Amino acid sequence: MQEHPISAQVLADYGLAPDTPVQRFGNGHINYTYLVQAQPPLIIQRINTSVFPDAVGMVANALAIEHHLAAKQAVGMYGLEILQQQATLDGRFLTGPDADLRALKFIPGGRSIEVVETSEQAFAAALTFGQFAAALADFDASKLVPVIPNFHNLRMRFAQFQDAIDRDAVGRGASQHQLIEWVLAQASLVEELEAVCSTLPVRVCHNDTKINNMLYSDTLQRGIAAIDLDTCMAGYWLFDFGDMVRTCCSPEAEDTLNHDAVQVRPEIFAALAKGYLQGLNSVITAAERDSLWLGAKAMCLMIGVRFLTDHLNGDVYFHVHREDHNLQRAINQFRMYQDLLRQQTELQALLKI
Repeated sequence: MQEHPISAQVLADYGLAPDTPVQRFGNGHINYTYLVQAQPPLIIQRINTSVFPDAVGMVANALAIEHHLAAKQAVGMYGLEILQQQATLDGRFLTGPDADLRALKFIPGGRSIEVVETSEQAFAAALTFGQFAAALADFDASKLVPVIPNFHNLRMRFAQFQDAIDRDAVGRGASQHQLIEWVLAQASLVEELEAVCSTLPVRVCHNDTKINNMLYSDTLQRGIAAIDLDTCMAGYWLFDFGDMVRTCCSPEAEDTLNHDAVQVRPEIFAALAKGYLQGLNSVITAAERDSLWLGAKAMCLMIGVRFLTDHLNGDVYFHVHREDHNLQRAINQFRMYQDLLRQQTELQALLKI
């Protein structure tokens, strides 16, 4: 019995034999990804069209970024590997019965890191994402399709949260009354964020700068590629920096049950700041640099709100693997947010060095 949804016809679309080995790959919350053990290896991904209804636009974004980076690489202005879309034999970038499968060329020599263990790893990730952003600083971000409109719109996320509270679709609201009230009390950050963003240039943003979206080379002791470009859209660099802080600074995994151990490690924060600012070098403006601290706070709060909203809605967006999984993720994000506030004086100073 076939243990994966990649059919013989899909394999044939890429010129592969029907018995080519295929296995699940990675642990993403949204799309399902498979490693096809061909020569060379190939990644095939089933796009979650509930999250990304415009799969054509998503692939078009990735191709535009790929071509821009390739042009930079050709003249020695980009030193990282480039994630490349793989067309079918007849030139299509989406295939399958529902046109929701796409292939990516496998980048050898790197691995994904799930939890940051050292300052060196954090620096490598931030430098990689900084170099990726800097190479796209002259790309017109308005040309990218907004595949998830309002993705980092904190006002909208709070509105969705309030709607989830009001509907209480699966009866989980009463048991989380205290947490809900605390979250609602943080809504003042919305006004601050909107005021700051109104002063910043619009940039191409990765929008998912988790440590596992960098390929790391143990041999080279550095990042070799920024991957998972599905959410690349116009935005503000403060969000990319904030996403690194929220996913890299805790010594625990994003969904740990050891909530008391979740904290912001200052040495990791310092490495992220150093690496990201070095990667952006002279491209980043003074206003953008000043906004990075707000990005750290905003992303921890925003993703926590999104996890808690999904918990209240019955886990309809993020993949869950156990009871209360999204609630546990939310609690961890809120602990990160609280620890940022506790250490604000010391951490904010690290962005001014």
